Amino acid sequence: MAKDGKKLVEAITSMDVDFAQWYTDVVKKAELIDYSSVKGCMIIRPAGYALWENIQHELDRRFKETGVENVYLPMFIPESLLEKEKDHVEGFAPEVAWVTHGGLNELQERLCVRPTSETLFCDFYKNLIQSYRDLPKVYNQWCSVVRWEKETRPFLRSREFLWQEGHTAHATAEEAEERTVQMLNLYADFCEEVLAMPVIRGQKTEKEKFAGAEATYTIEALMHDGKALQSGTSHNFGDGFARAFGIQYTDQENRLQYVHQTSWGMTTRLIGAIIMVHGDDSGLVLPPRIAPVQAMVIPVQQRKEGVLDAAREVCGRLGTVCRAKLDDTDKSPGWKFSEQEMRGIPVRIELGPKDIEAGTCVVVRRDTREKLTVALDRLETKIPELLETIQHDLFERAKAHRDAHIWDAHNYEELKDIAEHRPGFIRGMWCGDQACEDQIKEELAVTSRCMPFHDKEQIADTCVCCGRPAHKLIYWGRAY
Repeated sequence: MAKDGKKLVEAITSMDVDFAQWYTDVVKKAELIDYSSVKGCMIIRPAGYALWENIQHELDRRFKETGVENVYLPMFIPESLLEKEKDHVEGFAPEVAWVTHGGLNELQERLCVRPTSETLFCDFYKNLIQSYRDLPKVYNQWCSVVRWEKETRPFLRSREFLWQEGHTAHATAEEAEERTVQMLNLYADFCEEVLAMPVIRGQKTEKEKFAGAEATYTIEALMHDGKALQSGTSHNFGDGFARAFGIQYTDQENRLQYVHQTSWGMTTRLIGAIIMVHGDDSGLVLPPRIAPVQAMVIPVQQRKEGVLDAAREVCGRLGTVCRAKLDDTDKSPGWKFSEQEMRGIPVRIELGPKDIEAGTCVVVRRDTREKLTVALDRLETKIPELLETIQHDLFERAKAHRDAHIWDAHNYEELKDIAEHRPGFIRGMWCGDQACEDQIKEELAVTSRCMPFHDKEQIADTCVCCGRPAHKLIYWGRAY
């Protein structure tokens, strides 16, 4: 690798030395974000926003296949409206940002800057829904929200972030539950199929559920450092919000009924998850299906006659089968290779005078750095095949890492030992008493991540904390 190219990579702290600093180095050096003059808020640069656009595009497509329609509601919520649902407002009170003045004039009523939009949707639905014929309402909005976090980290936790929030209203509890589970599974499939990120699907405990919800379902992913990341949630509100806001409809027997509601969301923290699940000491490693650029064509000795023209022709052909780009900048090939690695572009195509003469090129995988010699007339077939192989291999690698970092704890001493010495998910039985959950969090800095849907193994008969009879398996872990 060229000397100037090595400097770029050496600027990244090794993840084994300092994972937090490695993460910060990657998001900065790969030009995903920049810091702003607004404390706790970030600037998402083109490379980072392109990832969000791809996430948004694919999620939106999947939403619409299930009947979701997009809307947009105001970013301001009157204080009186926010306070209509007591549990909800208490849950968000510490994070709320308030607007107190309009211009030079003090407002008669404070306005909350949207931390989430349940109350606005409820106010909207109470006037929109009158009859069973008006149901269901299956709406989503793409927007930003503000939560006044004390400690922030790019993508993972910032005071303003981008997300989507779905809000639905249904005639029956059964329909609401079906939609809640449907959207959780949609999120899980998206993470695994597009982000190559394996997840655990499950239900949050009463302590960890969303404020005002009857039940919260979650997908939990494991990062490279062994910490969990809540990657998407889906909430069943029952009719609690409907009763607080008076959202009623006349059923087919002309009786007044309360609607049943759901809410579900994913945020830009998914970009942080992609970095921490797949990245390495050279920078990003992007799964092909989410990568803004899937193949980078890099001409070698591009000033020699015919090289740049051949590279442009190759890039144009590849553009019909993948997202391809040509790097014709006036930089050394070594720098370009290093930059391609830093940005996580799945494959690069090296093309020089000798390659052109032989009718071949060198194709390099970002994930394994394996080099392949490929005939130029086979590129349109070979590159898509290779991208699918990389997508598959990244998922399998991430899954193997996760599965190798799931530990079983049968009592408190085992739980403590694992929490202190073995990063990852910890499976342990729970009696259902929040006191045990609180003790584990306070003493071990470990939280309940979920009660898994697809793992019902009774690994012990007693609670991992108190030793009393237990029948609920919990995935515990330290989390972002």
